[in-house]
Amino acid sequence: MSFDVILRQLLEGFGQTCLIFALTLVFSLPLGMLVYFGRVSRIKPVSWIVKIFISIMRGTPLMLQLLIWYFGPYYLWGMPIGGYKFTAVILGCSMNYAAYFAEIYRSGIESIPRGQYEAAQLLGYDKRQTFMKIILPQMVKNVLPAVTNEVITLVKDTSLVYSVSYIELFATARQIAAAETTVLPLFMAGVFYYVFNYLVAWIMERFEKKLSYYH
Repeated sequence: MSFDVILRQLLEGFGQTCLIFALTLVFSLPLGMLVYFGRVSRIKPVSWIVKIFISIMRGTPLMLQLLIWYFGPYYLWGMPIGGYKFTAVILGCSMNYAAYFAEIYRSGIESIPRGQYEAAQLLGYDKRQTFMKIILPQMVKNVLPAVTNEVITLVKDTSLVYSVSYIELFATARQIAAAETTVLPLFMAGVFYYVFNYLVAWIMERFEKKLSYYH
């Protein structure tokens, strides 16, 4: 197999990697905020359930969670395996990262001095206005470095979806390497991941500088 053919196949797999990456972020970032609200809810049963959810998501491997999402519907409802592979991948990755983002949001919000809540109350802000206009902008600035680390980790974690036989960049590289008995596709995949991570880190660094109060 020529280099051009290998590159073309890897680019197709890379497209799937980018799709998984983008959709996971689209769903997990806002879902993480909902999980955070459940985590700090004054309704104790809700708070306990969310804490257990976070503990399971953070305490078990993502690969295992993907397998559960993939095989779970078959064992629970007898659904045929294979028809919801992509759905299982997005659900598994989004739920896992939502748990991590929820804890990152919590640390960012709890780092804001309580005096700002009191000042907002004196200015006549209700709880929603206080959160949206005062707390949220500061939280975003505070948690951006931690979120950047998780986003970079997500780029590499997309390779775990091969466990449910979903074909993305790493799975494509493994298939070509096995068929051609060469490690070249794996090295090329490594370059793809490195460049992708570099671009993600560069973009997130621009966001951090834009949100910085001091330059």
